[in-house]
Amino acid sequence: MAYDIDAVRRAFPALDEGAAHFDGPGGSQVAAPVADAVAGTMRAAVANRGVVTTAEQRAEQIVVDARRAMADLLAVDPAGVVFGRSMTALTFDLSRALAQQWAPGDEIVVTRLDHDANIRPWVIAAERAGAQVRWAAFDPDSAELSLGDVEAVLTERTRLVAVTAASNLFGTIPNVRAISEATHSVGALVYVDGVHRAPHTAVDVETMGADFFACSPYKFCGPHLGVLAAAPALLETLQPDKLLPSSDAVPDRFELGTLPYELLAGVTAAVDFLAGLDPAAAGGRRERLLTSMSSLEEHEEALADRLESGLRELPGVTLHGSPARRTPTLLFSVDGWSPREVQVGLAQHNVNAPAGSFYAVEAARWAGLGEQGAVRAGLAPYTNGDDVERLLQALDEMLG
Repeated sequence: MAYDIDAVRRAFPALDEGAAHFDGPGGSQVAAPVADAVAGTMRAAVANRGVVTTAEQRAEQIVVDARRAMADLLAVDPAGVVFGRSMTALTFDLSRALAQQWAPGDEIVVTRLDHDANIRPWVIAAERAGAQVRWAAFDPDSAELSLGDVEAVLTERTRLVAVTAASNLFGTIPNVRAISEATHSVGALVYVDGVHRAPHTAVDVETMGADFFACSPYKFCGPHLGVLAAAPALLETLQPDKLLPSSDAVPDRFELGTLPYELLAGVTAAVDFLAGLDPAAAGGRRERLLTSMSSLEEHEEALADRLESGLRELPGVTLHGSPARRTPTLLFSVDGWSPREVQVGLAQHNVNAPAGSFYAVEAARWAGLGEQGAVRAGLAPYTNGDDVERLLQALDEMLG
């Protein structure tokens, strides 16, 4: 491992404000190279994509570079990388396109563990197509979603299974590969929400077995937009609503309107930043990403272990969920305090740890946390040991 946390932190100007950030799962802080790439693009001459003028060529190259960067991050074909306003918007768009192929009697599977962005679009599309929605439960105590939970609702009529690669509420990492194999065995497609997974571990969409994989660069130190990855041949089978003169090529047919070129430049910079987290990483960008993400995972795991043990030592603190494999994300509540009161108290110590259900409303309800949810402490590449101790000390002082 060659993870230089001090060097990583120097790349985040926002940290100069002095807060300890545990709010990364809702959107990480932005690395300076990303901000520079966005600003540099906005200062340069850019036009609609083309091959004639320098401005047109620059726009085209920005798009090409961003697709290649995301392809390296996810181990996919760049021709199957789609950009959109957000993961939520892309999922709504794709659900409408896929639902054109559904009919009454078909079944769509969603899980109680998922963020609502990977539930509601499918529920709405299924209802409009006359298809039935089937719900996969999870263990409310461990927050574990098992293969059996999904198999219990699979049938020969299943057309699609929507599942998370990592719960943004509990951090749970289900066995997506096994779930994908079971889903494919009944002839259905798998749509994976990778928003909370991509910032923490190396991702290989094909190995995962996902037919569609969606994520959000602003969760891994990049700008605000969404990404959807799929095999180009699969995307060719779908006909999304589009303007008549816009391109019918894949992946362009899924990208509505002019792309945000400055943000795409930021995406490339974010992926390059992740690839350089471990200064000892060598080889092509994909190889450097694998090395760097492994180092990041080891760094975050050690901090998460310390945070978990520290929380367990505090009187009145309850940790929610104990999945076998998880991202460095801990959900907790404090006896006698509402989640909002804990958030406010921590903020007064300049520790940012938000409270709520974080749009994973079905998961919060299923686990008995209700609408108010709990307090979430999520680690990011710039989290260090001092941040963890500050959170624990702040809670200790609040409870004392």
